[in-house]
Amino acid sequence: MSPASGPSQVAGAGAGEAAGAGSAAPDAGPPPLAGVRVLDFTHYLAGPYSTFQLAMQGAEVIKIEPVGGDDMRRNPLDATWAARDMAPSWMAVNAGKRSLTLDLGRPEAREIIHRLAARCDVVCENFRPGVLERKGMGWSQLSALNPRLIYCGLSGFGSTGPEARTASFDGKIQAMSGLMSMTGDATSGPMRAGFAAADVTAGMMAAFAVLSALYQRTHTGRGQFVDVAMLDAMLNFLNGQMAEWQVVGHRHPPLGNGSVSRKPTADRFRCGSGHIVLAVLTDRQFGNLLQAIGRADALTDPRFADWPSRTAHIDALRALIEDGMAQGDPKDWERRLTAADVPCATVHSLAEIAEHPQLAHRELLREVPTPHGPVRLVGPGFRLAHGNGGIGPVAAVGAHTEAILGEIGYDAAQIAALRAAKVV
Repeated sequence: MSPASGPSQVAGAGAGEAAGAGSAAPDAGPPPLAGVRVLDFTHYLAGPYSTFQLAMQGAEVIKIEPVGGDDMRRNPLDATWAARDMAPSWMAVNAGKRSLTLDLGRPEAREIIHRLAARCDVVCENFRPGVLERKGMGWSQLSALNPRLIYCGLSGFGSTGPEARTASFDGKIQAMSGLMSMTGDATSGPMRAGFAAADVTAGMMAAFAVLSALYQRTHTGRGQFVDVAMLDAMLNFLNGQMAEWQVVGHRHPPLGNGSVSRKPTADRFRCGSGHIVLAVLTDRQFGNLLQAIGRADALTDPRFADWPSRTAHIDALRALIEDGMAQGDPKDWERRLTAADVPCATVHSLAEIAEHPQLAHRELLREVPTPHGPVRLVGPGFRLAHGNGGIGPVAAVGAHTEAILGEIGYDAAQIAALRAAKVV
């Protein structure tokens, strides 16, 4: 899917690294995006998350970093890895990419970017709209050099509209989108999700949008501008709740630990020395639950005869369930209820789920090389029958600068001059 300039002009470490090193045993056939080249201007989380999805599926991703490296490499959570310019949260969304350091404020950088864009399939960036355009590296300039280019601009509010030039981060989008109004409970007040929900949903939406544009290019032969807004993406994930407001005027209160199904048996319950989350949504599952906790007699109680009755008597139902599970260990109850085909789970920590045998079976956590030894990172969230992707090694700051410049026609003397002038 490379432009007419040909795949050999930017060859080398990218696609092969992303497809092979650090992965499980390779499947027959190339990964889905083998041969696709991505010029990656992204930073922080939403943008890098999107290009990481592409890298895991075999795309060669050339990450443009400032001279000295991306600030996110030095997250202070762990001083040792921050000192190595490899913060864990940075590695999590940048493994498998090639690193080219570049001062985008220099005119020499514009020439380098133009040469790269002429040889790439995709450009991804998440600056405020217009920033790269002013530097001569935006959609209008790069598409003129490469009419087949897919240019994805990811921002808080998109490239148009009254908020287009407004700064935006994850917390702001969680607040504006309505997500926080439904998270937490009456006591806590509005709460953010426990992860960067707006960033990762926008990043996944951007990856999906790029793939859509690449496929469309197989019909049209033309590239295009792809406009992704974090707010749009977040609301796309809240489409059911928005439909209920738009169609019937239902205002979603904070749900606490309740389910969007509004079933009284889909919630968190006290269980022995801790808690368990039940996801009991059908009459059969309800019967299995009461049998498993030794309260089959309650199946004939008219208060619990159907879902409207159970909801009307939610306090009595909760007391019955919690009394039935009052003794014992939550993990034991999880095993007992699961054996009875009652959907449930204890609340796992990340440390616990990381060692779960299901993850080992799916090979979700992949061992990935770094210059300081291997680490385990989360791999692709799906599996293909053949040609699966994987995670490539983590690059040191600017590790591929010389190689990439050489691939687009710079000789050793020119590269040395660029280094001396601190352009790269």
